[in-house]
Amino acid sequence: MNPIYERSRTVTVRPARDDDVEVVRAIRNHAVEHSTALWTQTLQSPEEAVGWLAGHLERGSAFVAEAGGEVAGFAVYGPWRALDGYRHTVEDSVYVREGRHGLGIGSALLTALIDSAREAGHHVVIAGIEAENAASIRLHERFGFEHVGTVPEVGTKFGRRLDLTLMRLPLA
Repeated sequence: MNPIYERSRTVTVRPARDDDVEVVRAIRNHAVEHSTALWTQTLQSPEEAVGWLAGHLERGSAFVAEAGGEVAGFAVYGPWRALDGYRHTVEDSVYVREGRHGLGIGSALLTALIDSAREAGHHVVIAGIEAENAASIRLHERFGFEHVGTVPEVGTKFGRRLDLTLMRLPLA
């Protein structure tokens, strides 16, 4: 895999590094506080962020997008389920920094994730998306993810019940 992905002259995706941990944590925690992308209200501590990112770095499954001289987003994939029968299936997560949406950052990150997962020998990428997150659903559809179902009211956040849309991309 070529470790550098360029969406345009203004967006470059590269493998994440240890020193990206604080900016990745800030983007993630913003999503925790202000969106339904992560179904938790618990912010990630600096210590938790180091451990979480280290697992992805070890797998080679974490990427950051740089635009305008700063990290503008990150993406990771990881095991979809813990049992060994699911070992060839991964789940993706793509996050773009507030104010940087619509610039191709999510697309550049998802390109890197899909290429990396394919090269790592995975068979399927799963996307679990809050059902009202139309932008994320559209992003995944553009990459060929198919809608495989919506599970009603399986999560809660901000005092409301949330539906989970599942999408799947075969890599073979």
